[in-house]
Amino acid sequence: MRIRTNKGFTLIELLIVVAIIGIIAAIAVPGLLRARMSGNEASAIGSLRVVNSSQQAYSSSCANGFYSPTLVNLGAAPVGGTPFISPDLSAAAPVTKSGYTITMTGIAPTAAATLDACNAAPAATLSGSYWANATPTAFGSTGTRNFWTNTLGTIYVTSVAGAIIDPASTTAPALGPVPLQ
Repeated sequence: MRIRTNKGFTLIELLIVVAIIGIIAAIAVPGLLRARMSGNEASAIGSLRVVNSSQQAYSSSCANGFYSPTLVNLGAAPVGGTPFISPDLSAAAPVTKSGYTITMTGIAPTAAATLDACNAAPAATLSGSYWANATPTAFGSTGTRNFWTNTLGTIYVTSVAGAIIDPASTTAPALGPVPLQ
């Protein structure tokens, strides 16, 4: 007489394992989405810091104290040098990077800009100041905060969806954005 041994898992055991995996996934996925949003926000802050440092380098080495009006101009290499900003930020506006849309606008100077010998940008296009803005491409999905900076170099933050930042402002608005700590 031959003894049969059934080796393997029963249907109930497999269903229990699948249910446990589903519960673990339901707990883990929201945390992973929050981590991705935090990463996107960190990237946006980093991009604005790069814009600030690139503008300061451009202003001191090329533009006699004036600023570049566009990210594209910052991406143009000066004669015998390297670009002020990386290629991922120097594309035509607006730039989308890590779930955020990065824009920069130059504000016309009050006095005439005199010289821009660095990367052949016409002197008439130089700016007296600038502002840059980083907004989530899908608010609540790619990020929950808007960031902006200006000539002063401070990065401000607001959690108001679709917040419009006044580009002519040189100080933080009374309500809304606050300096990022």
